[in-house]
Amino acid sequence: MREDLLEVGGKELSSRLFIGSALYPSPKIMEESIRASKADVVTVSLRRQGVNKEAGESFWNIIKDLGVEVLPNTAGCHSAKEAILIAQMAREVFGTNWIKLEVIGNQYNLQPDPYATLEAAKVLVEDGFEVFPYTTDDLVVAKKLVDVGCKILMPWGSPIGSGKGLMNPYNLKAIRDAFSDITLVVDAGIGKPSDAVMAMELGYDAVLLNSAVALACDPVKMAGAFRDAIQAGRSGYEAGAMKQREFASPSTPTVGMPFWHQS
Repeated sequence: MREDLLEVGGKELSSRLFIGSALYPSPKIMEESIRASKADVVTVSLRRQGVNKEAGESFWNIIKDLGVEVLPNTAGCHSAKEAILIAQMAREVFGTNWIKLEVIGNQYNLQPDPYATLEAAKVLVEDGFEVFPYTTDDLVVAKKLVDVGCKILMPWGSPIGSGKGLMNPYNLKAIRDAFSDITLVVDAGIGKPSDAVMAMELGYDAVLLNSAVALACDPVKMAGAFRDAIQAGRSGYEAGAMKQREFASPSTPTVGMPFWHQS
């Protein structure tokens, strides 16, 4: 595998930006935005898209024409049983064993239910799914998800659709430090390109977002901005940032410069 590629779930990706397919003003703008993002992975919701209806079929045709990897999600589920059923249906409909596991525990801030998520993850991993669990930035929950077989974790930056960016970079960094061999994707709360840069500079492997592009004044242009931000953040992380200093330090060398003084 080339160093610039990301290996996820047995597949090689050239982009570290995962993008959602909901909330766009029109299917045309959705398609143009996804193309501008150059994302290789697009999330879709079986429940929301209604793939058995005419509108759903039209949507699915657009996704197929894009030639991207499809990551179905269990958005809207509030129990492990419900999420497992939706995941199994999605595998049949979309022909993939990938599933973004999302089990909501609080309707106000859409925080995932850690107990139901863990229960569903265990069942789905045993059933042959590549589980992408949406979770909070809780290190203990992350460890338990890894223990049941999850090879990918998707901790939130902040609540879904909030646009608040990374609420707790310390927690996210702790997860990164604890799981050096696990693919980590910041999912939810990203509001602007600089948020994505920060996530990548923490060493995360990718960023998943939707509202930040779909609800922008110009979704297509914003998709391009996030494309560039992800690359900049990753390059910065790989290059290694300078250490912060408590005091100023001159950037221009003084050796060999003339010294003027009054006699």
